[in-house]
Amino acid sequence: MKNAIYPGTFDPITNGHIDIVKRALRIFDHLTIVVAQHYSKDLLFSAEERKELCELATKNMPNVEVQIWEGLLAEYVKEKNADAIVRGMRALSDFEYEFQWGMMNRKLSMDVEIIYLFPDEKYIFLSSSAVKEIALHDGDISEFVPEEIGKKLKERLAKSHTREQLK
Repeated sequence: MKNAIYPGTFDPITNGHIDIVKRALRIFDHLTIVVAQHYSKDLLFSAEERKELCELATKNMPNVEVQIWEGLLAEYVKEKNADAIVRGMRALSDFEYEFQWGMMNRKLSMDVEIIYLFPDEKYIFLSSSAVKEIALHDGDISEFVPEEIGKKLKERLAKSHTREQLK
């Protein structure tokens, strides 16, 4: 059975992320979404909340599980004996960041493959940051996140509606 890991902050998970999950499941038998603790980002949701949002968004996908990981991704890959790391690549602007981390993860875990998948073109521009910004200004996010995720995002923003949290 081929297993892959899809790491990210998922703050919150978007339809673009879900598109990458579906594409990865065409290649791999099992996919673990790894919700990363990310200390250089100010996140709107806690790791546990982001895990719950990912589980909600993928509840009808039996070959998907969601875990939280704090530490080096290469260590998680080794611990779980994964065959690949899956990453989404939206545009050229993602390339430098993804290339740097891809090479670093390859150096730390030589046996793992790094697979870059491109989302459907309707999601090329989509990011969690953009979704949060649109939601903060009461814009329509229904095309960008599942309905349940949009509801939870708007509830959170209503409680803590400062722009500083989105930076």
